[in-house]
Amino acid sequence: MRTYLSAACSAVLVVLLAVLVPVGALSAWVDLEIDNTDRYVDAVAPLADDPDVRNTVADLITDGAMRQLDAGPLQGAARSFLHRAVLSFTTTDAFRDAWTTANRTAHEAVTAALDGSTGEAVTIDLAPVTEQVKRNLEENGVPFADRVPVQHTDITLISADRADQLRQTFRLLRDGSVWPAVATVLLAALAVAGAWARGGGPGHRRSTTAALAALAWTGLGFALGALVLRAVVAVARGRVLSEVPGDETAGAAAVYDALTGSLRTTAWIVCAVGLVVAVVCAVLVRRRSGGGAAPAAGNPGAPAPTCDDGRAGEEWFP
Repeated sequence: MRTYLSAACSAVLVVLLAVLVPVGALSAWVDLEIDNTDRYVDAVAPLADDPDVRNTVADLITDGAMRQLDAGPLQGAARSFLHRAVLSFTTTDAFRDAWTTANRTAHEAVTAALDGSTGEAVTIDLAPVTEQVKRNLEENGVPFADRVPVQHTDITLISADRADQLRQTFRLLRDGSVWPAVATVLLAALAVAGAWARGGGPGHRRSTTAALAALAWTGLGFALGALVLRAVVAVARGRVLSEVPGDETAGAAAVYDALTGSLRTTAWIVCAVGLVVAVVCAVLVRRRSGGGAAPAAGNPGAPAPTCDDGRAGEEWFP
């Protein structure tokens, strides 16, 4: 009966950790990265060198400019020339600076949109980039450069409909801050400490065995929670990008992957560490409880190893 109760408690612990690990990671991510301007900018700044982002920016700026230009029979040639000029500009340091400026300016708008009213999409405004592009083209004598309008040209990250579905979750994660992650660690510590205390406390072999068993289940729970987190990030990516306009999908995907990179890394690290802890502790528990041990050499009738309280071969890892 005691073994079944232990198994039930272990199962409950694993389930709780499988829920708390992803919730804690997401809440901490919103608090420490999405709500922090410097960390947000640091995450997306390297995308200035990403080919998908550069092509998306060039397409959007060119399309916006051509809607305001009338080059007559040279419209097609003018568009091609302007697109090449803009794409060439995206390889410069000036573009990298403009991209960083645009994202620093956009950060407040992004978090406000996720925390704001319904009907608002989450976007990055490329106006600072367009302004720098226009200045660069004018300095290089590119035809029609002076007629390029500096207007709000956006990369859509999350559509208005999808943002409406995510806002409540985002607010809950923001309110949670780092506390769900703290609660996860405390739960794991209490589970191990409780098992150790039930085993008899200091000086008892059973206490160490019970603590190792609880630690094994805790490691398994963390590993499972990390896999759940990785799945959540992947599913959310597919749903978010499914409603982004086709010509902006590649750029939005690059931004999404950059912002969630820390979550994916955390998931794999926690999963690996959790599995290692679970396996090592399980092996130690089996050895300490005498599971599978052979009789002593030269004494075939010797009894199985016993715990301190005399109960032969009782396993604390059900």
